[in-house]
Amino acid sequence: MAVDTSVSTARARVGRLSRHPVLSFALRRLGLTLLLGLGITVITFVLTALVPIDPVVAALGERGASDPEVVAVYRANHGLDEPLPVQYWIYLTGLLRGDWGMSTQTQRPVLQDLLSYAPATLELVFATIIFAVVFGVLIGLAAAVYRSKWPDHFARFIALMGVSTPIFWFGIVMIMIFFAQLGWLPSGGRVDPALPKISGGTGFMVLDAISTGQATILVSAMKHLILPAIVLGLGTLALIIRITRASVLEVLGNDYVRAGRAKGLGSSTVIGKYVLRAASGSILTVTGVAFGGLLAGTVLIETVFNWPGLGLYAYRSATTADLNSIMGVTLFVSMAYILVNLIVDLFYMVIDPRVRLS
Repeated sequence: MAVDTSVSTARARVGRLSRHPVLSFALRRLGLTLLLGLGITVITFVLTALVPIDPVVAALGERGASDPEVVAVYRANHGLDEPLPVQYWIYLTGLLRGDWGMSTQTQRPVLQDLLSYAPATLELVFATIIFAVVFGVLIGLAAAVYRSKWPDHFARFIALMGVSTPIFWFGIVMIMIFFAQLGWLPSGGRVDPALPKISGGTGFMVLDAISTGQATILVSAMKHLILPAIVLGLGTLALIIRITRASVLEVLGNDYVRAGRAKGLGSSTVIGKYVLRAASGSILTVTGVAFGGLLAGTVLIETVFNWPGLGLYAYRSATTADLNSIMGVTLFVSMAYILVNLIVDLFYMVIDPRVRLS
């Protein structure tokens, strides 16, 4: 009897939790995220199987692949002699165990390489997002408040340049100006090579320099971040400027904004308390969507600026036909993009109470 009572109580608690709108929304989004992750593994595996490259030749080389016995042993050990569904199951179970394969270019586990290169890329992406959001919101806000005046024209020029300028060319131009001509900023790398390396830590150069009190390394790391962050964030900056301008113009015409001004509230109070709060949902959504594009854009930027991150690792993997590394980078970037969008959805639900959770 006591057992039945406890089971009923537990079921009642689960029922109440499932009916909670915030928790229900979070659980649904988490379930969708898991399904998307599974779908990405399927797509990645199928596309890699369709690539006209023999994985045995890519792993063993021409000389090793010329020996039939070696090829047979390699295929049997990696399940390549099995049907594709069985191969996918072996691949999926390996991912869940943390076995993402071996990289032929580094001769290390792919997961170890990803964890080693990811902090550099994420640090660059986060710096880029900060640059794009801060300046994008300020420029877009000024363009909306001073509509059809010089701040608006300036914002349109920046937005047009951001969507039409190839980032590869823009990066080279920025290096020629600020490194070769002016000598203000470094041309590549994460820190000056003459400085000592920080052992251990998180891999995020700025955070590690702050935590260890290395002011010289901190200054050098931030100087190395400026050019690649600006170049990588140019397109995102243009997008945020356009979204901010459009959202602010829409909000400025609402009745509650006019009521706030009629009450004698200052312009800064009205814009900060009413306008930006109402427009923040669109800005947050665009920022989350842009995160995936920034991760993909690091392939070009890290190649131009010799930035030791996932982009440079992916480029070298592609040039050496390192299939396991290519699949690993694709999965990592896709999973990071899905996770960021999940976080954005949860934040959007918090800042905008009008979101329907049903």
